[in-house]
Amino acid sequence: MIVLKFGGTSVASMLKIDQAVSIAEASLRECPVLVSSAMGDTTDLLVDITASAASGNREATRRSLDSIRESHLETAGLIESAEIRSGCEADIGAYVHELESLATGVSLIQECSPRTQDAILAFGELLSTRIIAARAMDRGINTRLVDSRDFILTDDSFTRAAVDIERSYAAIQDHLGTSSETLIIAQGFIGRTRSGVTSTLGRGGSDYSAALIGAALQAERVEIWTDVDGIMTTDPRLVPSARTVTHMSYDEAAELAFFGARVVHPSTIQPAIDRNIPVYVRNTSHPDRTGTQIQRGVTATGVRALATKSDVSVITVRSSRMLNAYGFLAQIFAVFDRHRISVDLVTTSEVSVSMSIDDDRNLFELQRDLGSLGTVEIERKQAIVSLVGQDIWKDSRTVARVFGVLAGIPIRMVSLGNSDVNLSMVVGSEQVSDTVTRLHTEFFDRDGSFPTDEVQSVR
Repeated sequence: MIVLKFGGTSVASMLKIDQAVSIAEASLRECPVLVSSAMGDTTDLLVDITASAASGNREATRRSLDSIRESHLETAGLIESAEIRSGCEADIGAYVHELESLATGVSLIQECSPRTQDAILAFGELLSTRIIAARAMDRGINTRLVDSRDFILTDDSFTRAAVDIERSYAAIQDHLGTSSETLIIAQGFIGRTRSGVTSTLGRGGSDYSAALIGAALQAERVEIWTDVDGIMTTDPRLVPSARTVTHMSYDEAAELAFFGARVVHPSTIQPAIDRNIPVYVRNTSHPDRTGTQIQRGVTATGVRALATKSDVSVITVRSSRMLNAYGFLAQIFAVFDRHRISVDLVTTSEVSVSMSIDDDRNLFELQRDLGSLGTVEIERKQAIVSLVGQDIWKDSRTVARVFGVLAGIPIRMVSLGNSDVNLSMVVGSEQVSDTVTRLHTEFFDRDGSFPTDEVQSVR
C-alpha cells in the first residue's frame, strides 16, 4: 500500500485533479490512499468567512460563500457522467448549505470560537475530496471515498488538535486496511474529538494526515505531490538557480521544514521515522521527474539546502538576576509554555536571553508576564535563515565561509543547532534575499560543489 498526498495547488482545477487521479490510477496495484487538501484558495476563503461573519460583515461573508459554491460547482460541472455529476453537485450544495448555517450562527453572536472555526474550515477538504472521488469514478476507477474524521482521532485543542496516535492507528487499520486495487480517497487536515466534534490539525495538517495513514498501514512509501520538483536547495523565487536535492535524510528534511521550507511539515516526518517509511516529494505537473526521496541511509555531508522563515519576532529579556542564577531560564520558558508559544532559536549572555518566535498570538500578554522577570524588548519584522546539512557546525571551514560571505549584513542572532544539522541566524526581513543569494552562490553556484548523495539503504 502507498499513500499519495496532494496539496491545494495540485487539485486547484479539474485539469490538476485529472493529473492527480492519473498518478493514483497508475499505482492501483499498490492499493493507493489519496489524501487531499482543499482546492486552491478555498481554505483562505473559509478563513475569511470566519472573520467576516464574526464582524457582522454579511456582504463579505456572502461573497466568500458564493465564490466557494461557484468554483466547486464549476469544477464538478466538467464531470462527464450525468449521474455522477448530479450526485456530486447535490453533495456540494448540501455542504455549502451547512456552511451557510454555521456562518449565519457566527454572524448572529458575532463571535467564532475555535470549535466553530474548525467546523467551518473542514469543508474545504470535504468538498475537494467529493469532487476528486466523483472524477475518479467518472473515469471508471474503482473508488471509495472515506471520512477521515472516522479514524483521525484527536483531543479538543481546536485549530491545532493533537492526535491520539494509538487510537488513530487502530481506527485507520480498521477502516482502510482491507482494500485491493481500489483507490481510497481521504481528507487531510481534519479529525474528530472523543465527543465526535470536528477538529483540525493546524498548519501542515494534510501532510501529517498522510504520514499517519502511511505509518498505520505500514505503507511502502508516502508521496507528497506539490507544484515544485521536490525539496530545492532554496526557494527558487529567491534564487532562480536553485536545484532539486534528490536524496535527503529524515533529520535534514525535518530541520528544513521547521525552519521554513514549505514542501514538507515537521510532523510529516515523525510518523515516517517511527516506521522507517521513505517519503517522496514530487511535482504533480511533472510526474516523470525524480523529485526528492527522504529516507535513512543518506550520508552526504556539508550544506545541503537553505531555508527561510519570515514574520519572526525576537524577544529579549534582560535582567541582572540572571547572573549566576539557578533556574532563571526555566522561569522564562515556563511563561512561553503557559501561552503555548514555541521558541525557534535561543541565545544567552550573562544578563540577557533572546528568543525568536513565529507566533504572535497573545504577544501582549506574553510581554506582560515576562516583564515580571526583567526588561522585555520585542523586535518585529525579522527572519530566520538556516543552512541545513549533516555535521554542518562541526566543520570550522563551513562556518568561516558563512560569516565571510555575509560580511556587512547585520546578524541579530546565531544558533548552532543541537541536532548537528543546522546553522541558523536571524536577520532583518529586508536582508533575506541578499543573505540567501550570497549563501547559495557560495555553497551551490560558485564552484558547483553540491554535496554528492551517498545512499546506503532505503528500508
